[in-house]
Amino acid sequence: MTGPLHGLRVLDLTRILAGPTCTQILGDLGADVIKVEQAGSGDDTRRFAPPFIKDEDGQDTAESAYFCSANRNKRSITLNIADAEGQDIARRLAALSDILVENFKFGGLAKYGLSYDQLKDENPGLVYCSITGFGHTGPYAERPGYDVLIQAMGGFMSITGEPDREPQKAGIPIADLMAGMYASVAINAALRHREKTGEGQHIDIGMLDTMTATLSIMGSSYLSTGVVPQQLGNVHPNIVPYQVFATADGKIVLAAANDAQYQRFCEFAGVPELSTDEKYKSNELRVRNRQELTENLQAVFAQKPSQHWLEGLEKINVTCGPINTIGQVFDDPQVQARGMELEMPHPATGNNPVHLIASPIRMSKTQTDYRYGPPTLGQHTDEILRELLDLNADTITGLRERGVI
Repeated sequence: MTGPLHGLRVLDLTRILAGPTCTQILGDLGADVIKVEQAGSGDDTRRFAPPFIKDEDGQDTAESAYFCSANRNKRSITLNIADAEGQDIARRLAALSDILVENFKFGGLAKYGLSYDQLKDENPGLVYCSITGFGHTGPYAERPGYDVLIQAMGGFMSITGEPDREPQKAGIPIADLMAGMYASVAINAALRHREKTGEGQHIDIGMLDTMTATLSIMGSSYLSTGVVPQQLGNVHPNIVPYQVFATADGKIVLAAANDAQYQRFCEFAGVPELSTDEKYKSNELRVRNRQELTENLQAVFAQKPSQHWLEGLEKINVTCGPINTIGQVFDDPQVQARGMELEMPHPATGNNPVHLIASPIRMSKTQTDYRYGPPTLGQHTDEILRELLDLNADTITGLRERGVI
């Protein structure tokens, strides 16, 4: 079975993480993704290491785990687009593509003849997606954008971390990942528009825009009240109790998201009076009296070990869970049952598979489609030039000798 985007071709002119995240999603959904890389260096993330993936003897290869995280289901071609012959090859590939994704600096591809306006007449159905730090309009359009900068400028860091402590970025590059996901959604919407009209279009994804959209309830709270949200640590701004509690032997999360769950929790915990107290009987009251209630609940949790709370609260349908390490996540029976650890062959590892995180997309009719492990640099150059441009071996050899590929 093939993915829902089977038969569509993506010309991938992206690097680092936001763009590669987008194109990996498209590849997982069945698209043929051609990743264009600079000969000799390639995607910057090939050098974001250690860690490296391991060969069959447990030794480091030259392939970074970072690169592998966002580049499966792609074929790699090396191409010097600063060279006139390289530009011609890129334009020919774009003319044969349904989608082009790029994350060059604003206007950066125009000097190579590869902007949307320079390609759309040759391929009017082309869906062309640009991912930049700040989008293609506005006073910051020409600035470069990186994940930590966008987390800072987009307000995310100002609400992350414990009160009165240094603002914190997320433990993952959330700005890059959200930009990549928004881009993949927009591309699929543009494909639907093309299906109805025959028209391609340009998509302008700005990372600051997507980070601002990701502010979600915190941004909405500010716009509704004018009150600037502050760092709250692990507590929820609008629900109590919904946070971390220390038990007699560790820490767990309790998420009593409604009054009924809170009442059941209080009964199980042996403190039914905390559910009938006039200060705590509704979520609104619990939010207003957060500090006092949290202190009372913390004293209760500290009396019993984590397993007591986790097992007992699960039985009465009160949402709670352990705070897993990443190792514990991949050992979790639910994560294993859902197949979230993926093993794929890799040309650099011999017989040792590369371990990847699978796509979370599950559909009843069309499945995600894992065809290629993360490619080595230029692994598919000859194959792509023969298959798509009908170049012969001598022509390809000449291109290589002239530094075009």
